[in-house]
Amino acid sequence: MPKQSFSHVTTWVFDLDNTLYPPEARLFDQIEVRMTNYVMGALGVDRPKANQLRQDYWARYGTTLTGLMREHDVDPAPYLIDVHDISLDHMQPDHLLAQYIKDLPGRRIVYTNGTAPYAERVLASRGLDGLFDAIYGVEHANFLPKPERAAFETIFAKDGVETKSAAMFEDDPRNLQAPHDMGMCTVHVAPDPLDHNHIHFHTDDLTAFLSKLR
Repeated sequence: MPKQSFSHVTTWVFDLDNTLYPPEARLFDQIEVRMTNYVMGALGVDRPKANQLRQDYWARYGTTLTGLMREHDVDPAPYLIDVHDISLDHMQPDHLLAQYIKDLPGRRIVYTNGTAPYAERVLASRGLDGLFDAIYGVEHANFLPKPERAAFETIFAKDGVETKSAAMFEDDPRNLQAPHDMGMCTVHVAPDPLDHNHIHFHTDDLTAFLSKLR
């Protein structure tokens, strides 16, 4: 991976979940249980139906919340507080990752389909707090989720991101299509590589990847 491929980058945009921590942390196992419980209570359905809706809305809309809002007029604020109320006790700091992020030249931001307060908790648990110039959650995109292009446009406009001199790091390949189309360098962070035209680079180890950019 040539270091010069990133020589033009002045803004570094990182997803949060399964990107700034490894999938082995399995935070989404906790979140998915809470999502299913919330759907059960909000819609009055049993667990199998709630689980099916959770998965269906995620696949169709990018987040379960978007499906609940559009199809059932669910208030996003209580939902987001509830589903992100998870334990981070098992999370481990990654001091090398922290150093490599700190060394990146230019502006560093986090953009997640979760909430900014949740992101701040996770970053602190990884020893990554204080490294980012801004943290944006779905609430900052008017509850529009990635992968919708309008969500990216809203966040990037708020932050003043010049997309042609920016890079996006994401675990969900769907969420790299819009950044690619907007001229960003895209990095897929996941165990298995995917052959998609909108993915420029792949890594299964973000810490090792960033070490090559020093």
